[in-house]
Amino acid sequence: MATLAKVDRPDQYAPGEWEARVDLAAAYRLVALYGWDDLIFTHLSARVPGPEHHFLINPYDMMFEEITASSLVKIDVEGNPVGHTDHPVNPAGFTIHSAIHMAREDAAAVMHLHTPHGQAVSAMEFGLLPHTQTAMIAQHNVAYHDYEGIATDLDERERLVADIGDKHAMILRNHGTLAVGDSVASCFLRLYFLERACEAQVLMLSAGRENLNNPPQGVEEKVAGQSAPTGMGKLAEKLAWPALLRKLDRIDPSFRN
Repeated sequence: MATLAKVDRPDQYAPGEWEARVDLAAAYRLVALYGWDDLIFTHLSARVPGPEHHFLINPYDMMFEEITASSLVKIDVEGNPVGHTDHPVNPAGFTIHSAIHMAREDAAAVMHLHTPHGQAVSAMEFGLLPHTQTAMIAQHNVAYHDYEGIATDLDERERLVADIGDKHAMILRNHGTLAVGDSVASCFLRLYFLERACEAQVLMLSAGRENLNNPPQGVEEKVAGQSAPTGMGKLAEKLAWPALLRKLDRIDPSFRN
């Protein structure tokens, strides 16, 4: 995972785990910075490198802007803490994340939000419209999953996995947005494009759907080819994520602690 490490790794963490912690803590801070958080609710998770099926998630009693690398809680596939923690965790909240982490080898990170714009689009029968460049970048890689209630039923995991298939983003109907990545960096960038597309859609629909300018025929397919998952991953790792980490360092580098 791309990172600009400035804090020495504490001895109790393996190298791969500490880098994952720094990146995930940065993602939590960025979600708060962009105003995408929902008090202490929703989750961003990352797989801990190694043979064990362990993951990192937020301490349930902390705001996203408070989260640091060392405060993240390590959990198992059921959302139970691995080792001692002074913070509560929300096992029910990990239902969605665990389904995708366990089913997809490329799901090193899973991020789920409840933003007003994401929720608004999730409630629209037609879903995400291809009327902005950002939407066209996101749309070809977006799946949909029908709402089944608050995600406490472990049986829902099978349907989540079936619905997302091999795509890297999902609109959870009447609920919110979700992104998957083979790194925290790529996952966050996909989430960013999806959220920006939803925000633009809510704004443009204020003019009425009948007044929208439809993109020329063939453009959607062209943009899909220009924004393939491999290219998006490289864009995230090499360019966007290092820049975002520098931004956080300027604002408050305590996420690295």
